[in-house]
Amino acid sequence: MPPTSMGHCLTTLPSLRDALEVVSGKWKLLILVALATGHQRFRDIERHIPGISSKVLAKELKDLEMHQLIKRTVQEGPPVLVLYDVLPYADSLDPVIFALRDWGTKHRQKIMGQPAAS
Repeated sequence: MPPTSMGHCLTTLPSLRDALEVVSGKWKLLILVALATGHQRFRDIERHIPGISSKVLAKELKDLEMHQLIKRTVQEGPPVLVLYDVLPYADSLDPVIFALRDWGTKHRQKIMGQPAAS
């Protein structure tokens, strides 16, 4: 990173903290990707993301809804159907997701000596 002034760093920290709060953890971005690829029901999302527990998925979905990245819709039944949809605001994360993907590919190459995935 290029050297910057201490004042600039201090003014940037709250914004970075806010962004990290929204996308922190290993599940939120994976959930957004699952939703964007058509998995809208709780169990579909859960099956699409190996290793995530029901409890964690429920918590992360609530967090994403609180940050206005997804919408939860209850359709009265029988059976009652709960669907999750990505909101347009989530599209603002696309550059972040692509940057993290690209960095992760390069990092994997550097650390593990594995070739980049095509």
